[in-house]
Amino acid sequence: MTSDRPTRRRILALSGATAAAGLAGCTDRLESLTGSSDGDDSSEEGETTERAAALADGVPSLETEYNSREQYRQPGASFDDFEDLDEWEVVQGSGEADEEVVFDGDQSFKLESDGSENVVAQRDLSGEDLSETDLSFAIRTTTPQNITINLRLVDQFGSERVYSLREITYREPDVGWFRTSPGVFQQSEYEPAMDSLDRLEIQVLHSMDEAEVWIDDLRTHEKPDQGYVMLVWDDGTNDYYETASPLHDEYGFRTVQAPVPRWTEQGRDGVMSVSELQERQEEGDQIVVHGTHTPIHEYDDDEEIENRLRNDKQWFINNEFEGADYIVYPHNSYDRSSLEQKTKYQYCGGFNQAGNVNTTSVYGFDPLALPRTIGHDIDISKRCVDLAAEHNQCTILNFHEFEANNTMPEDDYADLLEYIDDADVEVITFDDLWELRTEQHYE
Repeated sequence: MTSDRPTRRRILALSGATAAAGLAGCTDRLESLTGSSDGDDSSEEGETTERAAALADGVPSLETEYNSREQYRQPGASFDDFEDLDEWEVVQGSGEADEEVVFDGDQSFKLESDGSENVVAQRDLSGEDLSETDLSFAIRTTTPQNITINLRLVDQFGSERVYSLREITYREPDVGWFRTSPGVFQQSEYEPAMDSLDRLEIQVLHSMDEAEVWIDDLRTHEKPDQGYVMLVWDDGTNDYYETASPLHDEYGFRTVQAPVPRWTEQGRDGVMSVSELQERQEEGDQIVVHGTHTPIHEYDDDEEIENRLRNDKQWFINNEFEGADYIVYPHNSYDRSSLEQKTKYQYCGGFNQAGNVNTTSVYGFDPLALPRTIGHDIDISKRCVDLAAEHNQCTILNFHEFEANNTMPEDDYADLLEYIDDADVEVITFDDLWELRTEQHYE
């Protein structure tokens, strides 16, 4: 969708205003939530008079006005609170109610594998109509990383639609809850009849000796009016400035850059300068926090984590980067302690990153545990775009530098941008995605 080159911050209304972190991290190359709101609080403290706090113009303040994970903890409408598991049948692995580990209410649904096999639980959906509906749920696992969580909807004729969170980069042992609202990964050649459903399956797919997962608070959400693509470049490399950015400008695409302050200050070879980053901000790109490049789960205590987050954001503020309310996690590393500290400084970010299609709905994700897909393969990236367009979801694609094996070659990238331009999607930044998310869209 070609458009005129925007100013630094164009009007955030998207197409009519009803419609807003290689494989395991930046230096790793192809190897391989809590709160108490009941959800209906969009007008309470935590928002400015007209829009969510992160959307205010200009350089943000150091600390956030509210805890975004608590404020937007339970979006949409409840579909299954797992207080009664009589409707559920565990057809592979084992499952039981757990009253000790709970996201909301009195119990959650704990699923375990019997060794290396996958886990499947299902419930009847006869009479349910999930047309034009996305799903989200709270999840906790002590066995993250090599694990995929699917919601598989099967209609009365056998056609399926699979929503998939392809990988979880929440680091053990300090694990906790987060909400996920995965996008469609695949569906049958004959599109399922979403108003004539047979069953819902929760699938835990893994390649480990065992898997242990808790599920809670399954909720429904409206679909937006169209699909979205976010192009995120990590580390502030010259490839972004010299090659990718001119290509973006040809299409009027506003993209996201997440530089590493220390590398920029050192004037490291192949890394953009502050003035070059500021230039890209003036052209409409969003410069967001990446920060100290050590995986944050390796820090020992909360004070150390908070000092790192505070100092990192302060650098972005000092250099007048207006995207400092958003964050990309180095090495996609995060855990419960770091999430608790991040809410003090950022509203939105992540990621649970995977090498395959790993998309999200726009109204139901955890603000600080978004999924994204590594942009190493043009076919996978195009499939992400296609699914975003077809199912009105969001794909966040990640790149570093063209010679790295976690980033597709330059020619392929140019081809991808043309493909996006021809697709029925909107290229957005964090501001746009966050505006969509904070609209809530309660059922």
